[in-house]
Amino acid sequence: SVGYTIMGKTADLTVVQRTTIDTLHKEGKTQKSSVPKHINRKAKGRKRYGRKKCTSNRDNRTLERIVKQKPFKNVGEIHKDASRTTTHRRMQDMGFSCRIPCVKPLLNNRRRQKRLAWAKDKKDWTAAEWTKVMKRGEAQNPCCLRSSVKFPQSVMVWGAMSSAGVAPLCFLRSKVNAAVYQDVLEHFMLPAADQLYGDADFIFQQDLAPAHSAKATSTWFKDHGIPVLNWPANSPDLNPIENLWGIVKRKMRYARPNNAEELKATIRATWALITPEQCHRLIDSTPRRIAAVIQAKGAPTKY
Repeated sequence: SVGYTIMGKTADLTVVQRTTIDTLHKEGKTQKSSVPKHINRKAKGRKRYGRKKCTSNRDNRTLERIVKQKPFKNVGEIHKDASRTTTHRRMQDMGFSCRIPCVKPLLNNRRRQKRLAWAKDKKDWTAAEWTKVMKRGEAQNPCCLRSSVKFPQSVMVWGAMSSAGVAPLCFLRSKVNAAVYQDVLEHFMLPAADQLYGDADFIFQQDLAPAHSAKATSTWFKDHGIPVLNWPANSPDLNPIENLWGIVKRKMRYARPNNAEELKATIRATWALITPEQCHRLIDSTPRRIAAVIQAKGAPTKY
């Protein structure tokens, strides 16, 4: 015979145990401990009942209507009479799942048409040609400071990547205007280009931020003989370095820096873990991004 010893009055049998018990019972084999209770309960058609729900059917219908009408509200904003835990449980029972909404840029028809025209112009570029493009990007607040800091600080970081890897980071101390941006280009981008490309030709990619598109910045690039890739506005999905910042943020998810200096040190250490293989895969995805923009007729894509 097979027996199960289950300690405690409220202990439940697992699915495997219940199935085994039913099979043995059909075969006429003996059982012991709480096994007979399971057989008797099943024979009498009795069900186990937990604590009575603290929300009525009307409450549940109201909750379902709120979630459908306002899908971007979080549990903390929805729950009123019931606790957060109860509200979350009812939402799960209804088939809803909590997700962080993906932020997409707002694109009017004119911007979509420009993105589409740009993508069609670049659709024949091969992955090898995209390896010649040096991507740059800024990120703010890659990680939250510990709540014990009275006035949480933020940092602005400039970084660049190519298919060969990442460039050293630059932490910006002030608002990025044309003069500050040119200083970054002079002291960080040029050395990074030498490190990543050596004597090979490359194309620099930047977005249409005011500091980037300023006439003085355009003159700087001409004076240094660096070609700049034309770029459509509001197109982070076309820029692989945005995905790189996402990788950095995920790696720093559990970091708890106490001050701005610790935050910078954590960002540097995390950035240093980015491998050339990761950069190459991201750059290699550019033709697929362009194809997705064409298929979406200029609308935002999954990237």
